[in-house]
Amino acid sequence: MTEGNFVDYVKLHVSSGKGGKGSMHLHREKFIEKGGPDGGDGGRGGHVIMRGNSNLWTLYTYKFKRHFRAGHGEHGSKSRSTGADGEDVYMDVPLGTLVRDRETNEIIFEITEDGEEKIIAKGGMGGRGNWHFKTSTNQTPRYAQPGTPGEELDIVLELKVLADVGLVGFPNAGKSTLLSVVSAAKPKIADYEFTTLKPNLGIVEYRDFKTFVMADIPGIIEGAAEGKGLGHYFLRHIERNSVLLFLIPADAPDIRKQYDILLDELKRYNPEILDKERLIAISKCDMLDDELKAELKAELDKTLPVKYMFISSVAQQGITELKDKLWMMLNE
Repeated sequence: MTEGNFVDYVKLHVSSGKGGKGSMHLHREKFIEKGGPDGGDGGRGGHVIMRGNSNLWTLYTYKFKRHFRAGHGEHGSKSRSTGADGEDVYMDVPLGTLVRDRETNEIIFEITEDGEEKIIAKGGMGGRGNWHFKTSTNQTPRYAQPGTPGEELDIVLELKVLADVGLVGFPNAGKSTLLSVVSAAKPKIADYEFTTLKPNLGIVEYRDFKTFVMADIPGIIEGAAEGKGLGHYFLRHIERNSVLLFLIPADAPDIRKQYDILLDELKRYNPEILDKERLIAISKCDMLDDELKAELKAELDKTLPVKYMFISSVAQQGITELKDKLWMMLNE
């Protein structure tokens, strides 16, 4: 999937169909002059329905089409014939899609399962035909109900990536390089900050044909929780990950400080994120000789509060051990 095809936020307008009118027909037949009322009911207006689809990874479908309108119910007719229901509109979305009301910003619902269906705009009810209103004192009612109008709604679809492992780190920490090494993903890699502007997903192949999904979340900067840089645009994707893999380069001025800043940004955005399993990967360790690595290890053993590993994506060092550790954390 190219970066331009990954869409995780769209604004849409949806409207359901209105119900059909009930019929005011009076039965007429040869030799039966006054057959009484036999007007049928109007059909229901079409619903707009969201449906989860596990084959989708992006909201790209909705990048160019922003208005969705369901069909109107047909009117009732003679012989108590009910009008046909309006055609429903199905909107397939990837799992992890959040639906918000644009005006109030309230979450309406969330789609998390394949095939799950939820009505976002309910079709109007069809009106009742005149035969419903026949009484002993009013044998030939000449009125019927109109159908009720449908619903119109401005909504926001927000995708939070569903992945097992989320890569967290500052820009240019080597997250995209690691993803390209452990999976078949082909993220954009370059030697400058914010190379990655959209989350990249990769399926990591493990032993015995087992797999798990890793997401390269674009780099976090200090102040991201307040919206600095691309702020919430990045952080919301981390909420869905089971394990957080913090990637900090071995040449960072202060590894513990970088970890604390990253953790603080996550905590300020959503404190519940801190309940997730965490692992630190010290990347670019091919730049260290054995003596430097031993010194750094002695220092990190005292300062880092969580488990850590040395890896090098370029030199393929520690990659198998990292996969083993992540698989163990995901299946504990």
